[in-house]
Amino acid sequence: MPVWNGGAEAQVLIDRRKQIKELLQVEQQVSIREISERFNVSVATARRDLDALADNGEIERLHGGARLIGQAPPEMPSLQRLAEQSEEKQAIATAAAQLIGDNETVFFGSGTTVLEVARRLPRRTNLTVVTNSLLVANALADRRDITLIVMGGIFRQSEGSFYGHLTELMLNEISASKVIFGIRAISLERGLTNDFVAEISTDRTILKMARDVILVADHTKFNRVSTALVCSVAEVRRIVTDDQTPPELIEALVERGIEVIEFACGGPCP
Repeated sequence: MPVWNGGAEAQVLIDRRKQIKELLQVEQQVSIREISERFNVSVATARRDLDALADNGEIERLHGGARLIGQAPPEMPSLQRLAEQSEEKQAIATAAAQLIGDNETVFFGSGTTVLEVARRLPRRTNLTVVTNSLLVANALADRRDITLIVMGGIFRQSEGSFYGHLTELMLNEISASKVIFGIRAISLERGLTNDFVAEISTDRTILKMARDVILVADHTKFNRVSTALVCSVAEVRRIVTDDQTPPELIEALVERGIEVIEFACGGPCP
């Protein structure tokens, strides 16, 4: 009768999963079938390996395979980020601004893409904008068609935004129909993450203001992880992004019930 050597079997499994991660370091993305063939294991075993690595937060599972999760680079001050992916941001902002209608109360978060949405907001009737961003407030300060409510608190100079306990007290007193939200990094497995830990509690309070959370993010924000978890992807209702976001990632988001709006920018954005 054959004797199962648990220690040896476990070591083989550990070594194989280590090699899968090394393979992803080179190829960035692999399929279940490729893992099965390369390591001479069944498709079911390959799937279990990828699921286990994803559960540990080491990779990100996609339909039929997986990809490496990248670490988001340190966030530069907002004014320095205005030129990054500027065409994509403008295209995303144009699409997101059209989602805001008359007679709404909409919260605008901080970040350069959210700022672009504010700049491109069409004239509306009876629109109230609530924001913790000084940059958004300045962009809308002359708009007579908008009732503007600005949240105070601790001022984050690099982002031009307010956060902290006082900000959250004010946020809890207001309900919104929509939240326009930006983020540093997005991963299917690890959720939405930011690198400024002190602001996480404020971000979570913002996301509770409305059921319709609209995430505005260009393709560089996806498949990355930053320092601290803000929320799971499931807490987002809609994502507005550009057409360079990987199709398989969009498919996975749609499968999770999230509406994804892609906006192409083939030249100067409107």
